[in-house]
Amino acid sequence: LWMRDHYGFDATDRILQKTPATFDVSVWEFFLPLIAGARLVMAPPGAHRDPTAIAGLIRDHAITTLHFVPSMLSAFLAAPQAKGLSPRRVFCSGEELTADQRDRFHRTLTAELHNLYGPTEAAVDVSFWPATPDDTANPLPIGFPVWNTRLEVLDTAMRPVPPGLPGHLYLGGIQLARGYLGRPDLTAERFIPDPARPGERLYAAGDLARLRHDGAVVYLGRSDHQVKIRGLRIELGEIEAAIMATGLAAEAVVIAREDGGEKRLVAYVVPTDAHGPGLLSQALSASLPAYMIPAAEVVLDAMP
Repeated sequence: LWMRDHYGFDATDRILQKTPATFDVSVWEFFLPLIAGARLVMAPPGAHRDPTAIAGLIRDHAITTLHFVPSMLSAFLAAPQAKGLSPRRVFCSGEELTADQRDRFHRTLTAELHNLYGPTEAAVDVSFWPATPDDTANPLPIGFPVWNTRLEVLDTAMRPVPPGLPGHLYLGGIQLARGYLGRPDLTAERFIPDPARPGERLYAAGDLARLRHDGAVVYLGRSDHQVKIRGLRIELGEIEAAIMATGLAAEAVVIAREDGGEKRLVAYVVPTDAHGPGLLSQALSASLPAYMIPAAEVVLDAMP
C-alpha cells in the first residue's frame, strides 16, 4: 500500500515479476499490481539471470516497473539491448547501490531509479531513496523510513547518535517479524525491547549507519561476519564450519572478494592429507545450498 500510494501506481502500470518466490522482493512484485489494478507480467523461468531476456520483456510487454539487485543491474546496463529503454521506474534493493551504478543507469535508461533497503526480518522494505539524475550523494543513502517504520541509529549504550557519526542501525515499527522460527536464542539476541518506547521492540539489523542532517540514513557496512552476494545473505562462519566438518581442511577462512566488479566467495584452506582437487566443493554440496559454495578455492601451506 505504501508503494502504491508513494509512487502513484495505477491501472496503466505493467509490473514485471521476475524475482524467485524464495526472495522477499517477490512479495511486492506479486501483490502490488493486484492492489493497484495494474498488469502483472510473469517473466519465464531463468529470465532474471539474462539481461538480454529482461530487455526483451521490457520492450515486448511495455513494462513500466521492475526490480534489480544492484549486481544484476550492472550486468543489465552493460547489455547493448538495455540502451534507450524507458520504463517508468526501476527499484533496487538486496545489496548496496553505488553512485557509479546510479550514474551509469541514467546514462543508459530514461527512467526513475529508487534505492530501497530492508532486511527479511522487516519484509519487504523499510526505507527509500530517490536516486535521481541530479543526485550527487556518494555513498547513496538508504534514505527515509516507509509507513509505520522507524530507523534508529544508536550507540553501544542504546543512545541516539548525532548526525554525521557512525552507529548501529535498529529498526522499529509494526513491520518487524515476531522472531526466528525455532530459534528463541537468536530471536532474543536480535529482537530487543525498545528502551525509548516501553512495550515496543527494535530489530538489531547488524548494519552500521549514520544519519545525515536531512534525516536520511546512510549504510556504512556490516558490524558482523555477514555478507551479501546477489542479494542473498551469507554467514561466512557457517561456510567455514562446513569446510572444517568435511575433514579436508586443517584450517579454513572464507571471504567475499570483489574482483572485476563481481563479488564472489573464496575459500582459503590449509589442506589435510584427505584433500584433493574438486573434493571440497563436492563435499560441501551435501550440506550447503549452491549459493554458499565458494566459487574458488586457494590452497595454502599455512594461514598468513
